[in-house]
Amino acid sequence: MNINTPLHPRPYTLSDFDFELPPELIAQHPAPERSGSRLLDGSASTPVDRIFRSLPALLQPGDLMVFNDTQVMNARLFGEKPTGGKVELLVERVLGANQVAAHMRVSKKPEVGTSLALIGAPGTREHLSATLLGRWPDEQGTLFRFVLSNDAGDDPYTLMARHGHVPLPPYITHTDSPEDAKRYQTVFAKNPGAVAAPTAALHFDEALLAQIDAMGVQRAHVTLHVGAGTFQPVKTENLAEHQMHSEWFEVPVATQQALADCHARGGRVVAVGTTTVRTLESWALENGIGSPMAQQPCALTPFSRDTRIFITPGFDFKVVDALITNFHLPKSSLMMLVSAFAGFEHIRALYAHAIREKYRFFSYGDAMLLARRA
Repeated sequence: MNINTPLHPRPYTLSDFDFELPPELIAQHPAPERSGSRLLDGSASTPVDRIFRSLPALLQPGDLMVFNDTQVMNARLFGEKPTGGKVELLVERVLGANQVAAHMRVSKKPEVGTSLALIGAPGTREHLSATLLGRWPDEQGTLFRFVLSNDAGDDPYTLMARHGHVPLPPYITHTDSPEDAKRYQTVFAKNPGAVAAPTAALHFDEALLAQIDAMGVQRAHVTLHVGAGTFQPVKTENLAEHQMHSEWFEVPVATQQALADCHARGGRVVAVGTTTVRTLESWALENGIGSPMAQQPCALTPFSRDTRIFITPGFDFKVVDALITNFHLPKSSLMMLVSAFAGFEHIRALYAHAIREKYRFFSYGDAMLLARRA
């Protein structure tokens, strides 16, 4: 089920969210310093070019910044079939009992029950394998269910941490390196489960976070385990026909309280990344929270589930007032989300400015600050 709340009759189609991007603007490596990236301030009608470490000047005491604390797993595993054919797995979700749901890249799909020999980290000699159990989440599912095992009986998180590779996005052309292991991860990541980083948060370092804390801006965290579907373009010209991928999220009680307190004091909720927006707005929809939040309190209980929320222009935002985000792929659901948030024409103008001024795009690229359009 796709969740969307249209308010305006203007029928957007997939072509509306396409644009030409010079390939040289796709960032292949991060900036030398996290907070040294560029920041396009698009919070007003006229864009302003800044450096990311200048962000505190755009915040106010009493604002609440909400971050996604998911941790990227070393989710890419390589191996071979008993016949010698090469296999690549991308673990999308850890299921329990040493089972995982994964994408599988292989020339010919192995039979159920086949045990794949996985390649361990250099210098290790343990027997690492993945046994195919079937498809997931059902017999028609696009993912495959495996049991991961080694001699010591370690859990999948341990196995991936030791033997897996950083699951770099498809538009990054180099193989993963020690730099990627460090920089394709936020400085506050703590809950493993993502196969893609919440990239807007990659610009924050400890010094910048300390500066934000010192000026009276509050911080809170949610968790959304970003899936590989985040890189998939929408393929249906009629947006209503698009089926969103599913991602697991959690909004802790402490964050729910922080959100209510922020709205009660008149502060802004500043979401760091589209994954945080998806989390907060999914939580609001599931709990029937209206606008403004402070006038409609709800019971504060631990809240987690999967979301397939699809935010397109016309969506009625309940929680988020401002957004820090990177630049997104053409025809992607995230292009539609930022257009819904800041206005379609405004986003088109900001992207044209970013291309003209040679901003760096996508996961390792630069960022922008957006305000919710009234």
